[in-house]
Amino acid sequence: MKSALVTGVLGVLAGSCAQGGSSGGGAGGSSAGGSSAGGSSAGGSSSATGGGAASALGGTGGDTSSHAATGGTTGTGGVTASGGSSSGGTAGATPGGGGGQVGQAGQGGQAGRGLGGAAPTGGSTGAGGQGGAGTQRSISFGTLLDAQAVVAAAQQLAKSVATPTSSQWQAKGDQHRTYRFAAAGATEPYRLYVPTNWDGKTSLPLAMFLHGAGADESTYVDQNNKQMLTLAQQHGYVLVAPLGDKGAYGNFLRLSSPFGQPDEAAKLMAQVTAADERTNELSEQDVINVLELVLAEYPIDRASMFLFGHSMGSGGTWYIGGKYAGYWKGLAPMSGPFVQETGYPWNALTSTFIFVTEGTQAPSLDASRLLRDWLKTNGFKSQYKEVNADHPGMVPLVLPDIFDFFDASRTK
Repeated sequence: MKSALVTGVLGVLAGSCAQGGSSGGGAGGSSAGGSSAGGSSAGGSSSATGGGAASALGGTGGDTSSHAATGGTTGTGGVTASGGSSSGGTAGATPGGGGGQVGQAGQGGQAGRGLGGAAPTGGSTGAGGQGGAGTQRSISFGTLLDAQAVVAAAQQLAKSVATPTSSQWQAKGDQHRTYRFAAAGATEPYRLYVPTNWDGKTSLPLAMFLHGAGADESTYVDQNNKQMLTLAQQHGYVLVAPLGDKGAYGNFLRLSSPFGQPDEAAKLMAQVTAADERTNELSEQDVINVLELVLAEYPIDRASMFLFGHSMGSGGTWYIGGKYAGYWKGLAPMSGPFVQETGYPWNALTSTFIFVTEGTQAPSLDASRLLRDWLKTNGFKSQYKEVNADHPGMVPLVLPDIFDFFDASRTK
């Protein structure tokens, strides 16, 4: 039985998050729900290729009408939201950036939910415990996970599955990769592109993309005649796109609570269940796991790493970008102002370049304009661009600008 977090959500924005087509277009995605602007919304799950995690906790579960999963089990010793602040919490710490304190280890923290994993080509399960959860939310609209613990566990996973003798090791071109995520009970897919003209030695810049609801790790990458891959090749970037398991990358916000509506955000957080918490924990961990797998395999220029995403992926960009600010040179959220003024580690982003883009026909336009003005007033290194398009249609129009933004930011 779906929680109130699921049934109470709108599908207007999420239903059109997979730009230019039906939101159920991702592998394994099922659509079942009303249609929304730009594509069909859904209550169906998008268990992408190799997915099938027995998870639960607040993400989309592939659901285009919400960011909440529909059940599942908490892990043995798993952390629940008990003791967590539903809408408060301190500004979060990051792996390398500034910020407030991370929540203290709470009940069930660092439980026996191991972060096992397989090598990029399959392989054996790796060791490593899951990053513990705390009693406070480092971001008020995110999970209870401790950022430093998540990163440490992901690095241990990456080390345990590294296979330099594999024929796939440091391969070039377009690749469909997987790894075993034991905590989710799933073989998680991710998309990876390495410029074909890479010399095998030079450090490469990296761009990580987070997809919208109802899509998977390949949906956006393949759209518009693989525009994203073409841009990555032209600009010389490693492009990596995780699935994010079945959640919304750790962010519980959606269209009913965009920037400037803290009361609506608090209402959403009040509805978060232990199952919702678990789903979003797994989603957040999947993103960092995939990132660390790539960092362990390829020589990446750590000063030239960027995060971008659309719709739900834009919310993920804000969330992962703030909580794990030490990774990122710049953030490029597209049509998804799913962040709030309070309860967010803005102080960790004072040196981060930010490029916000929006479509003039998108339902989130007013919130994006409000966010644009707030960022400018508060002195952030931000840029803003609008294009005459709806929520899904804006993506192909702004992608070239986003890669230009990456290039420009690297020289600053």
